[in-house]
This record gives sequence, structure tokens and C-alpha cells, in this order.
Amino acid sequence: MKLIRKGKVKEVYQVDDRTLEFVFSDNISVFDKVIPSSIPNKGETLCRTAQYWFRLLDKNGIKGHLIEYLPPSRMRVKRFDIIEDYDKISTKTANYLIPLEIICRHYAAGSLMDRLRSGKVTASSLGFPEGHNVSYGEKLPRPYLETTTKLEAHDRELEEDEAKRIAGLTDDDYKKIMDTVLAIDGIIEKEAAKRGLIHVDGKKEFGYDEKRELIVIDTFGTLDEDRWWDAASYASGKADELSKEFVRQHYRETGYHRELMEAREKGLPEPPIPALPENVIKRVSDLYVSMFERITGEKFR
Repeated sequence: MKLIRKGKVKEVYQVDDRTLEFVFSDNISVFDKVIPSSIPNKGETLCRTAQYWFRLLDKNGIKGHLIEYLPPSRMRVKRFDIIEDYDKISTKTANYLIPLEIICRHYAAGSLMDRLRSGKVTASSLGFPEGHNVSYGEKLPRPYLETTTKLEAHDRELEEDEAKRIAGLTDDDYKKIMDTVLAIDGIIEKEAAKRGLIHVDGKKEFGYDEKRELIVIDTFGTLDEDRWWDAASYASGKADELSKEFVRQHYRETGYHRELMEAREKGLPEPPIPALPENVIKRVSDLYVSMFERITGEKFR
């Protein structure tokens, strides 16, 4: 096999012209930075969680790119062309990775709260009455869908028209993608509720096959792409983070996040991200294993 892409948390190998193999590592990343700390069992839990969701999508008539799961931390998937030059993508292009990430939010949390505080997002745009003071953890009146770039150095928020243009999408194509995201989140919400979890938000990625049929690609529904809370704690008024959000919070508390954002805004060299303390590494590893079991209903060992 040939290594064709080394991502933040997984390596991608080309098996043949139609097949890729994902190898999930124990790396962890936040803010588009790979942390110089290895998280035991993380890669396996991500891979097994992802294949669990793809199997469930298949049962619900939603096509995914999974071909085969190779225990413990590899999977073979359908290959799509990666076209980085947006001008080479049109509404007739087939068998390509759609260069977008779709984020669907159901609660006020994470970076959404940062943008609310800065005024970049308003309460009314989320479906709340004009002037409503949104509190952390508050359920949104309706799912809030956002689109960002996929292939650029840093994710960039997109307006609908630009998203369609750079991805070669018609109005109907764009609507089908959004409808599919909502359908997937409906499945996730139903499954999560069975095991005392709240699905807060998450991202999805897609491709078009040779017939330009929509295919769900990459991974979703894991602790890397999605945010989760404990339902019982939420009912008592607490939004306990059950995802790598608390790792992001660690870097916010140490001041690293502020330094990084300031460097990016000013176009300065980005400060290297520090390693995690050993106690945080263990906490993260234990979380990935326990959440794999809660999300899937399966035993890790």
C-alpha cells in the first residue's frame, strides 16, 4: 500500500484505484494543532465507533463509504478524487470528495458561544427571539447548520452561495446534503438517548460516487467530531463534557488558546502546542474507552 495522506489523527493509504485504507493513530488534535501526546486506545475506539455508525446508516438506507472494518484500528473505504482546485469542480463532476464540512448544532456550546459573545452570531440567527440572552448549554430552537472548508489549511466558515460554488453543488444538491445531515443526527439522537447521552453537535463530510450519488465519508459520531453530554447531569442543570472539549478547555485555561488565536489574527508564527500532563492523558484515554462503550452499547474488551 502507498501512503497518500497523513492527517492529524489518521494515515490514509491507497490499496488500489478504488480503495483506501484508514489507519487510526492515538494522536489527538485541537484548534487544527496536533498535540505532542499519545492517547492510549484512542485510535481503536475512533475506528470502532465510526464503523458502528456506518453499519447503522446502511440499515437506514443512507450510503457510506465503508467497505470493511479491519480490527483493531483500520478500515477500508471507497476512494474519491480529491480536487483542491475549486475551478475544476462543477455540477457535473463525479467521484470526488465534496470540499466541505457540515456542522450541525443542537445546543449552545463550544465555539458557538465564543461567536455569540463576540457578536459574530446573533440569538435571532439561531432561532431565538430578538435580544434573547443565550446561556451555555441551552437547547437551540432548531438545528443550526454551518458549512466550512475541508481542504484549506484552516477551516473557513462559508456562506451558502460560496459553499455551493466551490463544491460544484446545485440548490437541490445542497438541500439534500443538509437533509441527510439532519437525518443522520436523528439516528444518532435516538441511539444516544437509549444510553443516557445527549448529542450536542458534530460534523459530517460527503463525496459523490461515479453516478454522482451522495455518500457519507470520513468519520462521524465519535469523540473527535462530535460533542456529547450526560443526559442525567444535563437534567440537573450541568452540561458535563463527554468529548475532547475538556482538552480544548485545558488549553483555554492555560492561556494557549488565546495566544494561538492572537497569532493567527495578526498573521504571526503560531506558538507550538504544549504536551498534555500525564493525569490529563489518562483521563482522555479513559474517556474514549468509556464513551465507545456508551455510544455503541458494546464492550471495549
